[in-house]
Amino acid sequence: FVPNMVDHPQHYNTGAVECIDGIIACMSKDELKGFYKGNAIKYLWRSESKGAEVEDLKKAQWYLGRLICLLKEKENERKF
Repeated sequence: FVPNMVDHPQHYNTGAVECIDGIIACMSKDELKGFYKGNAIKYLWRSESKGAEVEDLKKAQWYLGRLICLLKEKENERKF
């Protein structure tokens, strides 16, 4: 078994609820937008200095994917 350090790191799955799910549950969509954007920037910023550049770029990509999905949801809400 190889742990997935991008999508579901073990250290974020120690309780009944995965950390990201708890964050999503307690933030507004605007707050969540900032959270996703800030985390993407964080991983891009430090990607060359930790020794795991590809992993950090994948993490940034993961947060950008979440941000894109959130923005698409907001666009669809405005159409109805």
